[in-house]
Amino acid sequence: MKLTIYFVLLIFFITPTIITAVPGDILHSIPVPGTCPTGLAWDGNFLWVADRKTDTLYQVDRADGSIIKSIPSPAFWPMGLTWDGTYLWNADIGEEVLYKIDTESGQVVSSISTPCPSPRGLAYNGNNLWLCDDTEDKIYRVSPEDGTIISSFSTPSSNPTGLSYDGKYLWIADRIKDEIYMVAPDRGEVIIIIDSIAPYIRGLAWDGQHLWANDYQTDKIYKLKILDDEYYSVKDERAVTMEYTREFRNYGPGKVTNLDIYLAVPQNLNNQKIIDDIKYDPQPDEFLTDEWGQVVAHYRFTNITAPTIIRTSMKVQCRMYETRYYIFPDKIGGLNKIPKEIKHTYLVDGSKYRMHDPIIQEAVKQAVGDEKNPYWIARKIFNYVIEHIEYERIRGWDAAPAVLQRGTGSCSEYTCVFIAMCRAAGLPARYAGAVSLRGDEVSLDYVFHRWAEVYLPGYGWIPVDAGRGDSESLRHQAMSFGVLPNSLLITTVGGGGSKYLGWNYNSNTEWTSEGKAKVHLESVAEWEPLEEK
Repeated sequence: MKLTIYFVLLIFFITPTIITAVPGDILHSIPVPGTCPTGLAWDGNFLWVADRKTDTLYQVDRADGSIIKSIPSPAFWPMGLTWDGTYLWNADIGEEVLYKIDTESGQVVSSISTPCPSPRGLAYNGNNLWLCDDTEDKIYRVSPEDGTIISSFSTPSSNPTGLSYDGKYLWIADRIKDEIYMVAPDRGEVIIIIDSIAPYIRGLAWDGQHLWANDYQTDKIYKLKILDDEYYSVKDERAVTMEYTREFRNYGPGKVTNLDIYLAVPQNLNNQKIIDDIKYDPQPDEFLTDEWGQVVAHYRFTNITAPTIIRTSMKVQCRMYETRYYIFPDKIGGLNKIPKEIKHTYLVDGSKYRMHDPIIQEAVKQAVGDEKNPYWIARKIFNYVIEHIEYERIRGWDAAPAVLQRGTGSCSEYTCVFIAMCRAAGLPARYAGAVSLRGDEVSLDYVFHRWAEVYLPGYGWIPVDAGRGDSESLRHQAMSFGVLPNSLLITTVGGGGSKYLGWNYNSNTEWTSEGKAKVHLESVAEWEPLEEK
């Protein structure tokens, strides 16, 4: 398993702290009874494991893996297993049949045909059966009486194997992505993604508190930690140097009498650590803090004749991480649990939001309805935004109502629409702006990126990137809700227009001239690997 570094998240300030377990960590493991394990189920006391090679269903002790009982599988290609409270169900991929088995006698009580050609995982929710198919990439909810399809949705990715139900959510394993997903069973939204603990997960089971997973390659069954107070992790460190340059050119003929350049100063955050003092060229005249708490380096120049080039830059050495939050919607407090100072600061309107505009108000009504849970308010707004806007990068940033009415927008415009709708729904939201490492370790960025953050009581500020998440892939959407890649160095965190940065991020420039003056502004971030001693 890849090396992972964990931190404790503090809501109002951040102190890196090594912790021992987050969702998905291994608590215990036992051997499987055969060499080709597939399905896995929990009967309230013991685990059941299906084995493809021996065509046998094994009841095993979760403490040490000892075999309690074994019965022949009903057919010759046993896959998914689940327990309905009385009987064991087995999906057979060769026969395309679901078998209902009396484990006392080993006899088949009944059988139904599957609605799909390649049934893999199997789960029971108290009333219906759920099964996943890796040919159609679908999750089916079917009647246990006759196999009638009740509902279906796409799998998070293209190779689903194990499936289980924890009483509220489905858990789905994918053997190619090496991930396990917690999924809402109504629309299929992926809420949590955890890295697989082994290379070939084939079965999942829920024992009421922990998730169990068996692996086809390691021939082990793993007990995984799921419910935990630690709720975010960082991994895949990148050590880099980023030099950000803001350039101002006066082509004249007039003189620029006053020039102010502001560079947003990056800070230590969950996803990044500044290694050394930031190097400036030239040294700023002063450092200022705006109304959102954003620190900026301020440069002041006067009487700039043509032709003149003014360059200001900052060089940052940092470590960046993929940062993943594990958010359980049922553990989130209501809107009334949000601190007053957060509401006071991040529920206000702004010229780019216009949250009281009828277009925004109607959009919130359609998206949120009577939803009260802050997580689902944010998620439904996220869904609405990606359904109603397509990415198009044009000049300027229009106000949220105009963007929503137009149906296209840049990353900043996606962000403003999302923030406007969240604030109109009573959920505090703000934005983060960054320079982005695009592809190679040695590269340039001149496009940059911005996304939103929402405040979820009990968790704090959570990143939500509707622009990056605008995809039909449920996994891709989830990778943009509570997940940041390790390619973003955040320079700016703000709630709206700033007295120094305006509505910009990374940097801003203000100038006045005596006579006509043609000016050109350019910003670029240059990346290279960090050469450490």
